[in-house]
Order: sequence, then C-alpha cells, then structure tokens
Amino acid sequence: MADIVFIPNIPSGDNRNSPYHYSVKSWKIWSEQFNNVKVLEWTQPVYPPSQLKITLQRYWVYDILDANDIEYDQVLIVDADTIVHPKCPNFFSETDGKFSAVLNNGCSEWVTRSIRDWGNNLFPDEPKVKPWRYFNGGFQITSRSHKPFYDLVKEFYSNNRQTILELTQKIKAGTDQTIINYLVQKESIKVNYLPECYNLQDLFRKNLLFIPGHSWFRDELLFLDAGWVYHFNAIPQNPRHVSYWMERTFKELYTDV
Repeated sequence: MADIVFIPNIPSGDNRNSPYHYSVKSWKIWSEQFNNVKVLEWTQPVYPPSQLKITLQRYWVYDILDANDIEYDQVLIVDADTIVHPKCPNFFSETDGKFSAVLNNGCSEWVTRSIRDWGNNLFPDEPKVKPWRYFNGGFQITSRSHKPFYDLVKEFYSNNRQTILELTQKIKAGTDQTIINYLVQKESIKVNYLPECYNLQDLFRKNLLFIPGHSWFRDELLFLDAGWVYHFNAIPQNPRHVSYWMERTFKELYTDV
C-alpha cells in the first residue's frame, strides 16, 4: 500500500491559493522517486468553508481517501503553502508508525496566547499544552491506527462548530492547530517529533527571506540549506509575499528536474 501526501487546495474566494499549484507540483515530482508514495490534491470541501474552516476539514482525510477507494498506509497532511526539496529524504520511514509532527518554531507570543485562550475556552479542565511540545499543524503524519482518534477530532469539531468559528475571530491565533494539540494531549496520543528540516517554518522571523529595504544580507534563498520542506507561513504583508516566494523557490529547485 502507498503512503499518501494529502494536500488541501481549496479556493477561499480571496485568491490566496493562487500559488499553491507550485506546492502540488513539487510534491508530485518529489514523490515520483519513491515507489510507494502518492500525492492527493484535495479540492472539494466537505462543508462550506463559512461553516467549517478548511484547516479543520482536513481531519476528514480518511473519509476522503475511503470514499475515493484509495489504499493507504501512512498519510501526510501537509499545508499547500509548502515546497518540498527534490532531494528530501523519505520521512515516512522515520515515523515508526506513530503520529508524527514537527515542533512549532515561530512566534512565541502567538503560541502562548493561542494555548491560553483556546485552552480557557474549550479545554478549561485540561492542563495547558506546553509550548515546547506544541507542534505545527501544517505537517502531520498519521496511520490507520489513528483513524479512531480522527473520528473523535471530527466529532469534536462538529459538536463545537459555531463556537470555534466565533473563537477564531475573537482569539485571532489559529483555527485547528491549538485544538489538535489539546486533543492529542487529552487522548494521550504519543507524538513522534521529527526534526525541523521537514517543516521549516516562519522563514521571515529566521531572517531567511530577503525583503528589499529591510534585509541586510544578500538576496539568495538561504533557507534551501536549512531544511527540506519550506513552509511559507507568517510572512508579513510586503511586495514579496507568499506567491513570490513559492514561485521563486519552485523555479530554482525544479527548472532542471
């Protein structure tokens, strides 16, 4: 059976997903070097996004795979604002069948506030998630053994849909990421933490993106030497936003592939 790379790519009406085809192309090319890795681009929401954010709907992944008669072993749920390096190793071999993710290594203010506010509102009786155990939701590897947990996640989202929508606007610190961290902790799901190279996040804060008028270093893609999967999240508004970096990165890595 194949290991699946599952990429949500659903238009939200604001043209946000316009560069995401570069992500899908990079993952498809990367997967071709492995006999048992397949890519599934998900383009049809389960619920209208106004009712349930797409980031929450990705936890219906096993329903989507089963409905399309897709055989699978492990499944990577990965954000569509990522580009994978063509020489990236097969990380599926590093999971030992466990729920696997990468620690969130970005804005500590955002993380601690998100943990506090989502925890106070949805998990008042649960110990606060430790920031140093808080994983980024944009790269999660699961297996068949986690299907019951994902059923629980879906039930939680369905039962708290309206509350989550309201809190998303109130807290302004994520949609699903902190919730899934709490549910993993609450259900005692053992997490296999993979190295940051497989989800190199928050590139702007790491001074890995050259922004004219802001950066003092040379205009080059330094992050290509810092990891294997590049996650273009948390980039402040400027002329070189997500579309620019995804296009430039893809063309530099894949023009001659």
